[in-house]
Amino acid sequence: MKLILTMLLAASASAMAATPEAKALYQNAKAKAAADYKVARAACDGIAGNPKDVCVAEAKAARVRAEADATAQYKNTLRAYTKARKDIADADFALDKTRCDAYTGNDKDVCLQRAKATHVAALADAKADKKVIEARTAAREDKRIAEYKVAAEKCDALAGTAKDQCVSAAKTQFGY
Repeated sequence: MKLILTMLLAASASAMAATPEAKALYQNAKAKAAADYKVARAACDGIAGNPKDVCVAEAKAARVRAEADATAQYKNTLRAYTKARKDIADADFALDKTRCDAYTGNDKDVCLQRAKATHVAALADAKADKKVIEARTAAREDKRIAEYKVAAEKCDALAGTAKDQCVSAAKTQFGY
């Protein structure tokens, strides 16, 4: 949910990826994710068996989450945000599968089915978010075109220089 809000806010902001500050923030976020992963991974070394595997998978999932968020915010595109959501879903699925390894028999099968269902739902949400945003973008474009046509129609009541200025103002206002 946090990623969706971030995505919507970023989509409405100007292209941030072009600034040196944005690139520095991106590189710092990736470096922090790598450093945090090393610390978390080192903490797993004192553990054995499945708990160690879970610890390592948690560290990897946290790194993927941090890097995906940073990349999506840096690129600031719908494709980047969708990819981030999918990468996070895949990392969480890997973590859930590792947790399921602690079980046996039917309990393990149920755990794996639950993990798969959660994964499928997360991927579906990522696709749905993309479609919703695309639909909103298309709706905004349709609205802009309709408003331009209204403004241009109002200009038809004028003549000469006044009409030219009115049409020019409408084109400027609506990006034509």
